[in-house]
Amino acid sequence: MDIFVLSDSALFNDFDETEINALLTSLNAREKKYRKGAMIFRSGDVISTLCFVTAGSVTIESNDMWGNRTILNLVSKGQFFAESYALLPNEPMLVDVCANEDCTIVYLDMKSVGRLDESMRVRLLANLLTITTIKNLHLSSRSFHTAPRQVRGRIMAYLNTVL
Repeated sequence: MDIFVLSDSALFNDFDETEINALLTSLNAREKKYRKGAMIFRSGDVISTLCFVTAGSVTIESNDMWGNRTILNLVSKGQFFAESYALLPNEPMLVDVCANEDCTIVYLDMKSVGRLDESMRVRLLANLLTITTIKNLHLSSRSFHTAPRQVRGRIMAYLNTVL
């Protein structure tokens, strides 16, 4: 497992290398490699793992019954995905996750968070909250840009946020 890539992640802010190794052990970390085009998760899957890309990238996509594919996000090396599903037991995924290129994913079992000592658990969950808050703000800004019905309104909404 590439501890260097993991230690640079926002999830492990304020953790030293020894603590990161302890976290990986406590969260039953496992690593898996995928070939380009491989399906990692399908819509409807129920998971309990937080997924971290240590090499390559994955796409988060929606595929409808008519065969239309919409790419919702590209997750690159050093980024997490599926954190919302990992923390909500029995919540089926609404999206597919596919290897955009050859990639390596580290899976962290979030059902094991309760086994962490209080200090580590609080720091880990605080870091995870920060990550999800940033993602939420990003998604909100995207919806503000696409909400106007006219192209002019969309362009104005976009320019309003970057200026």
